[in-house]
Amino acid sequence: MELSSPFMQAQGVSVEFSGHEVVHGADFTLRGGEVTALVGPNGSGKSTLLRALSRLVRRSSGAITLGDDTDASALSAREFARRVTLLSQQRPTPVGITVRDIVEFGRHPYRSGWRGRDEDGAAAIARAIAATGLAHMTDMPLETLSGGQLQRAWFASALAQQTEVLLLDEPTNHLDLRYQIEVLELIRSLADDHGAAVGVVLHDLNHAADIADQIVVLDSGRVVAEGTPEQALAPDLLTQVWGLPISVTEDPTTGLLEVRARRARTTRVGSRQPVMAAPGH
Repeated sequence: MELSSPFMQAQGVSVEFSGHEVVHGADFTLRGGEVTALVGPNGSGKSTLLRALSRLVRRSSGAITLGDDTDASALSAREFARRVTLLSQQRPTPVGITVRDIVEFGRHPYRSGWRGRDEDGAAAIARAIAATGLAHMTDMPLETLSGGQLQRAWFASALAQQTEVLLLDEPTNHLDLRYQIEVLELIRSLADDHGAAVGVVLHDLNHAADIADQIVVLDSGRVVAEGTPEQALAPDLLTQVWGLPISVTEDPTTGLLEVRARRARTTRVGSRQPVMAAPGH
């Protein structure tokens, strides 16, 4: 399926819980062929905003439109699921179903029932399995997979759904370094190879700098910066938002930005020096 005008725009989106506003008038855009990373400290509203974009939480004000200026709230659940996919942080690991089963689940918006007619389904499922390197494990039960393999299976399900917008909530959470890198490469391929507009919540600023075309920085529910990594990851802004000294340098070999933070503390005689780390580690 060719994606027509992959695009999602948030205009003045606010979210309230129990009368308390937790997201305040957020404005930003997800564009086809680009990865947009949402970053910010814990409690900054990143995941809540992503869930508002996916219609899992009700927004108190503002609008969300898709590429042809369609009001996202005007679409039926099935129509919306043909255009937007969300991979949330917390997903069950069903027992007794295989990798192929979970990839096939991505075709649910195109079927009248679980096994309803879906003319394009077989080809879409085969492409998704090939793209995520799962061809050799399609018959494996989900409960036997490693964390990284399971994450790839869910990504394959999202690819099989063939939506123009993919929303990912902390997809590298609880994965070791190897699987984090694999997932980041998959995220990049969703935009580069499949033309999707990708919005991803990330804790690690270096991961965001590595894969994102655009970065949206949130603080206390407000968008405080939006732009390229070079524009959004300004050291003074990051220092203010995270509340600790943060530096941003460019790796001379890769050209990528490197974000480092130092926690101020008193050094005792014979003790180790403060460890440098990126926010989110």
